[in-house]
Formats: sequence, structure tokens, C-alpha cells
Amino acid sequence: MSGGHSHTHGTATGRHRQRLVWVLAITLSVVGIQVVGGLVSGSLALLADAGHMLTDATGVAIALLATGLAARPPDKSRTFGLQRAEILAALANALLLGGLAVWVIVEAVQRWDDPPEVGTTLMLVTATLGALANLASLLLLRQGEKESLNLRGAYLEVLGDLVGSVAVIIAGVVIATTGYARADVVASLAIGLFILPRAWSLLRSVVDVLLEATPRGLDLDTVREHVRGVPGVVDVHDLHAWTITSGVPALSAHVVVDDECIARGRSGEVLDALAECLSTDFAISHCTFQLEPAEHQGHELVHHD
Repeated sequence: MSGGHSHTHGTATGRHRQRLVWVLAITLSVVGIQVVGGLVSGSLALLADAGHMLTDATGVAIALLATGLAARPPDKSRTFGLQRAEILAALANALLLGGLAVWVIVEAVQRWDDPPEVGTTLMLVTATLGALANLASLLLLRQGEKESLNLRGAYLEVLGDLVGSVAVIIAGVVIATTGYARADVVASLAIGLFILPRAWSLLRSVVDVLLEATPRGLDLDTVREHVRGVPGVVDVHDLHAWTITSGVPALSAHVVVDDECIARGRSGEVLDALAECLSTDFAISHCTFQLEPAEHQGHELVHHD
């Protein structure tokens, strides 16, 4: 016999949707200012920062779209609904972020031998506006970035933007005070190299979800010990845990119960105790258990610990 307990409705990103809307509005406003400023001043670093912010805006827009899709109810063909749409959005975000980093690095290398003249006043004013906008966006995203891959992706991108804006400001000051034109190229390289590992980190997290890896921070040996500690449980095998989407972990297991428990019809009590254990101790509310007598294991074609 088996039992499923409390499916989670709503996603981590959905709980912070309004924050994403504000971040999108702020980001798009600054992108326009930075593009104009970069083109007029001739600063590659400023254009790189604008391009990064445009990637941010695209990522946030994708995340908002995915949140709407993820909220759609499940049906017979998609029993979990479209919750994985958030993960696909995070994947697109990671790829966009990585692609931008590579472009900035390549462009900076090409400009190294012939750095263009840069209008530092406009460069500094525009970069300062970008830094203030990024700081505001970071504060908006800070609360939800540990709950959702999409918010984490947006948070990392905005953090990269803030660092980028600071790098542009430093480069502008250096050029204005020393005339060293390559400072703009150096800042561009710094922005690209800062973005690249963060894109890789986000991509790894997305791949873990898509490959149904055990959620980070969850120790299955500890889970096994807790399950075995439930009255009436003899053993547990075929224990699997994965992530449906950000903030929605799931678990399934074959639980061996003693004969007396089955004979007395206490299987429902065991299921309730198991669900309570996983929900309280591990914050996993979507669980499916197959309760079985000890002799049933011999009839299973495939058996995993």
C-alpha cells in the first residue's frame, strides 16, 4: 500500500513575484540610460554593464513568465503542472549570463592594443546611477534569493551589475585623473571574469534539479535513520529525494513495516507518522511511501538502498 501527502501549491518564485516586477522596472530604466551613456562616452565597460543589466531584465522577464506557467494547475498529462518551467527559465538565464561574460572578455581583449577615448564625466554619472539602481534591486531580492533558483539567478546578476558599476566608476576616476585609457578595458575584463563563475554556479544548480539530484543540504542517511525510528517501521529502501522546482522538494521510499502493524490495520497511523516526520524534521511535504511486509522485497525486480 502507498500514500502521498500534501502536495505543495505555489512556488518560491511566485511568493516574491512583486519584487521581481519592481526589479524589472528599475533594471529596464537604467539599461536605457547606460546604453546611451556608453555609446556617447565610448566606454566598453559601461556598455558591458548595460548589456549585463539587459540580461538581468531578460532573465527577470523569463522568471515572471515562468512563475505564471508554474502556477497553472496539474492535469492528466502533466501531473506536476508546469512547475519545472521555473527551472528552464533559470537555465536560460544562466546561459545568457555566461554568453554575455564571454562576449565582454573577447571584446576587451580586442580593444587592449587600441583603447578608445572615453568621456569620463558621462561615464561616471551613468555608472553611479546604475550602482544606485543595482543596490535598490539587491535589497528587493535579498529576502527570496535563498528560496528560489530564479531569484538567486536574478540576485547574482544584479550583484554582478553592482560590482560592474563600481568597476566602471573606478575606471572613470583612473582615466580622468591619470589619462590611462586601458582602465576601461581592464574594468571590462574584470566584469566579464566576475560574471563567468557565477553563471557556472547557477548552471550547476539548474543541472542538479534537472538530473533529480538529492537537494543540497539534505542527508539521506539522516532521513533513513528518522524513518526507521517511526514506530512499526522495520526498514526502508529505494529512498529517493529530488527537487520539483525551487522550494518544492519531494521524496519517495519503500518502507518495510512489521507484520503486527499490518495485521492490526495500523498502516494509516504509520503513514501519518512518516509524513509528520518528513514535514517537521526535513521540511518535505510532498512524500510518497510504499508500505510493505518484509517478504515483499523478494518480489521486487530492482532494489536500491
